[in-house]
Amino acid sequence: MNTILDVAIQSARSAGEVIVEAIQHIETIKFQEKAPFDFVSEIDRQSETIIMQMIRQHYPDHAILSEESGSSTHNPSSDYLWIIDPLDGTTNFLHAVPHCAISIGIQYQNHLQYAVVYDPIRRELFTATQGQGAKLNDKVIQVSQQPQLKGSLLGTGYPYRNMDYLEPYIATFKALIPETVGIRRCGSAALDLAYIACGRFDGFWEFQLKSWDIAAGILLVQEAGGSVVNIKGLSANCLEDADIIAGNPTVAKELLTVVQRYNLNKK
Repeated sequence: MNTILDVAIQSARSAGEVIVEAIQHIETIKFQEKAPFDFVSEIDRQSETIIMQMIRQHYPDHAILSEESGSSTHNPSSDYLWIIDPLDGTTNFLHAVPHCAISIGIQYQNHLQYAVVYDPIRRELFTATQGQGAKLNDKVIQVSQQPQLKGSLLGTGYPYRNMDYLEPYIATFKALIPETVGIRRCGSAALDLAYIACGRFDGFWEFQLKSWDIAAGILLVQEAGGSVVNIKGLSANCLEDADIIAGNPTVAKELLTVVQRYNLNKK
C-alpha cells in the first residue's frame, strides 16, 4: 500500500466489511435522527472511525471533512483534503435495503485528484484518478452513449430537507417523465453518480446535496467522459455547489435546460 488511492481503497473495503456484517442483523443496530428524516447509525460512526484511523496512520498531516465528524483538520495548511461519507444511503441501510456505499473524494490544492465509491453489498469498487480515467473493479468505464434526453434513464433524489423545493421539483419531474424511459430514486447520490460514470444511468439531478455526497462522484463522472454542472451550468465544485446535474455530455446539457426552466429562480 503505497499510494493515496491504495489507502482510500483499503479503508473503504475495511469499512465495507462492517456494513455487510451489520445489515444481516439490522434490527440490533442503534441509530438516531440528527435532523428531520436524516438518520445516523452506529455503523455510520464505526465506518467513519475505520476510514479516519487509516488516513491518520498513513497521512497524519492531511485534512479530513467527514459527514459525521465534520471538519477534522490537523494541519490547516495541508494541500490534501479527504472528503468522506462513511455510509451514503443510511435510510436504505436501516431498512435492510441493499443499496448503500462508502464515498471518499480526495482534493489536492482544491482540485479533486482521487475518488473511491464502494458498494460493499455488491462488491463494486468505483475508482478514479485525475487525468487517468475511471474504473469499476479495475475495468475502464465510460458514460453512456445515449444520444439525447428522449429515451434516457435518469436518476434523482427528492428534496426532503426543504419543502420549498418540492413544487418546482414536481414540475421538473412531470416535464421529464414523458421524455424518458424511467426515473430512478435509489437513495444514494454517490452510487447514482457512479452509475452515471459506468453508463447505467444517462443523467442525474438532485438538490441540497452535501460535499461528501458528491466529491468522489464528480470525479468519477468527469473521468468517465461525463459532465457535472451546477444549476447555472458551470462545472460543479463539491465544496460550493449543493444542486447538481450530471450525465453524458449530451443528456446533461438537455437535462440542465429542463431543470433550469423550473428551478433557476430558487437559486
